[in-house]
Amino acid sequence: MFRFADPTYLYLLAVIPVLAIIRFLTYRNQKKRLRKFGDPKLLRSLMPDVSRFRPAVKFWILQGALALLVVMLARPQFGTKISNEQRTGIETIIAMDISNSMLAEDITPSRLDRSKMMVENLVDHFTNDKIGLLVFAGDAFVQLPITSDYVSAKMFLSSIDPSMMATQGTDIARAIDMATHSFTQEEGIGKAIIVITDGEDHEGGALESAEAAKKAGMRVYVLGVGSTQGAPIPIPGTGDYMKDNTGNTVMSALNEDMCRQVAQAGGGAYIHVENNSAAQDQLDNELSKLAKKETTSTVYSEFDEQFQAVAILALLLLILEICIFDRRNPLLKRLSLFGSKKKAAATVALLLVAVTASAQTDRQYIREGNKQFRVGQYDKAEVSYRKAVEKNPKNPQAAYNLGNALMAQKKDSSAVQQFEQATRIETNPLRKAAAYHNMGVICQTHKMYGEAIEAYKNALRLNPNDDETRYNLVLCKKQKQKQDQNQQQNQNNKDDQKKDNQKKDDQKDQNKDKKDDKQQQQQKPQMSKDNAEQLLNAAIQNEKMTQDKMKKQQQKPQRRNVLKNW
Repeated sequence: MFRFADPTYLYLLAVIPVLAIIRFLTYRNQKKRLRKFGDPKLLRSLMPDVSRFRPAVKFWILQGALALLVVMLARPQFGTKISNEQRTGIETIIAMDISNSMLAEDITPSRLDRSKMMVENLVDHFTNDKIGLLVFAGDAFVQLPITSDYVSAKMFLSSIDPSMMATQGTDIARAIDMATHSFTQEEGIGKAIIVITDGEDHEGGALESAEAAKKAGMRVYVLGVGSTQGAPIPIPGTGDYMKDNTGNTVMSALNEDMCRQVAQAGGGAYIHVENNSAAQDQLDNELSKLAKKETTSTVYSEFDEQFQAVAILALLLLILEICIFDRRNPLLKRLSLFGSKKKAAATVALLLVAVTASAQTDRQYIREGNKQFRVGQYDKAEVSYRKAVEKNPKNPQAAYNLGNALMAQKKDSSAVQQFEQATRIETNPLRKAAAYHNMGVICQTHKMYGEAIEAYKNALRLNPNDDETRYNLVLCKKQKQKQDQNQQQNQNNKDDQKKDNQKKDDQKDQNKDKKDDKQQQQQKPQMSKDNAEQLLNAAIQNEKMTQDKMKKQQQKPQRRNVLKNW
């Protein structure tokens, strides 16, 4: 595929026909002036060194060089650039639980959304490592094979949803088994399996699978998402909660004991995920302990720059134009490599413009990104800002603008990371306050009111006159107070519901005892000896038939039946 990175410069090609018209009119006026001196044939014989064609050839050579320089400024790009890079890192397979229980909202905004945010942050921290992604519930399948393409990892991550799984439930053993077969065949490199789940293992066998992974040289880390108190599972689009076979609301709770046992069996660690970054820091610390090895990764870039070939052609045309003299000079008596001084200055100026245009600075990339951001091309603006950060990692404006571009694309976790980077390197208090303000907006959007309040406070310390930040801070405090009250009310409702259920169970037991006592008080008539023998024989026959059916059932293959769909 062919394209121009900066096609706006191609409008400069309109200068070429304008120059051609000016050249034509100038040549006609020159011929008219020569006729005033005498017959053209006589004048031609009096000026044997003057050439009719050389000036025209030199002119069109310069026009061709000018056109090539304009094309070079537009940065022609063609094809896909492939390069092999040596990277030193680890291999990580992330197994994400996407059962219905991950929709519970005891972790803000939900268990599944919080897990996605954590994986996205983990990918952002990776530089030379390889990553793979698989999802599981009652079954498991690979969503992304192990790769160094972090952009694809984020793309696949955003599309994960419980509706992808036809078989619900939670089969951690199947997920670990599939993860162990998803690594490369590299030896001597650290391999980690990160299981993100709420720990409701409905199938069993997770400990055995974790031990097998440990023997194969892998480490199993378990991230427990949710609360031990439990929470109802919302049904998307209905406003209702999921119920079990008896009609009671399902309360899904984090099984920390099982998570710890799996992590211990897999030689890794158990980490409880909450509404803060502590789990992220702990996971990064654990992964840093794994052995790293140098591997070769194939890196693809979307387009390969081709302006170098155009620049070489333009330079050759300029050299050719210089070597062609205005007059016939077979003996090279008047050899002038650069012709007139004006022409030499113009040539040097064109070369300097070409070199300057090809060497983009971080400020130029920022200006380019600002233009794209203003017209709503946030993805292209992100690319330009990333180029600026690559050119100058200490440019706070590049980091701040990149955060805004990511924020506009709903890539909130990456945006927060860029705003944090901007606050570390920014010296201007107003711009630093703006970065803290944006961090607060993102946290407030995700109902992380504690972090949002701290960000707004930092912004006001730097810019006390910002009324918008002050309003957001007051609003956030009220929202946090309301959230705390709702959580307390939910907890009280759960306690009341447990008490009501206990009372109902006690009442059922009392009714059952009364019924049994009444039945015992009713006396049945005595049966004869023959009837008793017949009933005994019938009972023996039924017992024999039941044992035969059980033997036949044991010989048949067992079908997998998932009783729980969460």
